[in-house]
Amino acid sequence: MDRVYIFDTTLRDGEQSPGASMNTAEKLEIARQLVRLGVDVIEGGFPISSPGDFESVRAIGDAVGDAAVVCALSRAVAKDIETAAEALRGVARPRIHTGIGVSESHLRDKLRITREEAVERAVAAVRLARGFVEDVEFYAEDAGRAEPDFLYRMVEAVVGAGATVVNIPDTTGYTYPEEFGSLIAGMMEHVPGIEDVTVSVHCHNDLGMATANTLAAVAAGARQIECTINGIGERAGNTAMEEVVMALKQRADHFGVTTGINTRELMRASKLVSSVTGIAVQPNKAIVGANAFAHSSGIHQDGVLKERTTYEIIDPREVGVLESSIVLTARSGRHALRHRLTELGYELDDATFEEMYARFLTLADKKKQVFDGDLEAMMADEAQRAVEVYRLEKVQVVCGEPGIPTCTVELVSPSGEHLVGSAHGDGPIDAVYQVISKLVDVPNDLTEFSVNAVTEGTDALGEVTIRVRAADGRIFTGRGAHPDIVVACAKAYTNALNRLIVSQTPAVHEEL
Repeated sequence: MDRVYIFDTTLRDGEQSPGASMNTAEKLEIARQLVRLGVDVIEGGFPISSPGDFESVRAIGDAVGDAAVVCALSRAVAKDIETAAEALRGVARPRIHTGIGVSESHLRDKLRITREEAVERAVAAVRLARGFVEDVEFYAEDAGRAEPDFLYRMVEAVVGAGATVVNIPDTTGYTYPEEFGSLIAGMMEHVPGIEDVTVSVHCHNDLGMATANTLAAVAAGARQIECTINGIGERAGNTAMEEVVMALKQRADHFGVTTGINTRELMRASKLVSSVTGIAVQPNKAIVGANAFAHSSGIHQDGVLKERTTYEIIDPREVGVLESSIVLTARSGRHALRHRLTELGYELDDATFEEMYARFLTLADKKKQVFDGDLEAMMADEAQRAVEVYRLEKVQVVCGEPGIPTCTVELVSPSGEHLVGSAHGDGPIDAVYQVISKLVDVPNDLTEFSVNAVTEGTDALGEVTIRVRAADGRIFTGRGAHPDIVVACAKAYTNALNRLIVSQTPAVHEEL
């Protein structure tokens, strides 16, 4: 397959999102993640714009080494290019990215120059940049609104001047896929020497078509995609890396190209950029949104639980998500509810389950979403009928400063034996879990611990919910409520271990 190169501009164009400004340390953290992703080019900044951007480009170059090309942006201005070259000094694989506007709007209203002057400036800028580095990328700003014949003339001129990459941006997000694809195809056909350079595209999302336009350009012959993590960037943002990469991967049969991206790092990159910039990812965002692999409809849930590919074209693990999620609502069916109850450690016979399903629907009609805590509360009545393998008799904790948190617990075993033990911990709660783990020797990992007040007021019961993972990977939930939160923790942990033990020894369950 042909290789499509991924040019990431999160640290330059992405930073232009209002409120997304990053310092050098934050840029370095993201740059290291971009290397883990396997991007080909990292645009580190616009060195002439500020001392911070200058230092960021230099620092990124040092940190990245030869793992990726490090690119610095400039206008077609000598001082810009010289400053970019200085920032890139010593970088293993440097690239200067220079360019000028090519649309009538930019030439007439912004630059106030003629077409001939624009071509002269572009050629001079590329030649100057080539005097500093061998890898020069030229951008034809606002190419999406340019007159095609003039664009082709400009591209031919800069290719002749030594540009190694030609970037065709849809700067204002104005074009639509067929139009933008035709523009790239026309350039591939009419520009002499275009076969000797890499054609790049840089699409914005003002009309929501950045990803579609980029894919149309790839189909027409473009072999570098300029994009950002989460699609952040100027105004409505840029082409989202995760979207185009996964589209090319999932539809390799159509596009016939590949990238060097390690897609399993996409979610990690998304969360990092969101955390650093403070820009939240919308829940329904493709690939990396919270709902991208969540299913609410009962019909969908039933299909996914039977065979994931009925409603998921991407395996969530391929983008770094551990698994799909089933969201319980009034639209959920029996299959989804039984599946979730089983995950929580509840095994119900058919008659009991039907009773629970009726209660579930009543609750779901009142709430937008039914959470695990709601299901556990629904099961509280059933829990009284559960067989008690180990019974918690006494809990005593000593803690404070100075002092070593210590817990003593008495449990009654299935045979009626009273088991007493004590243990130290980092705190009183840790000490509780240490001693119970010693007395009930069952392999497990504590995966979740939460404390809530059941009611308002200082006299409220403390309700503790914990989840443990058994050796076979199943999750078991334990709940405990008591005015003393330490006792509630002990009850919750004992309850979870009892569920785990019962599930592993059904014969003992029946005997007891």
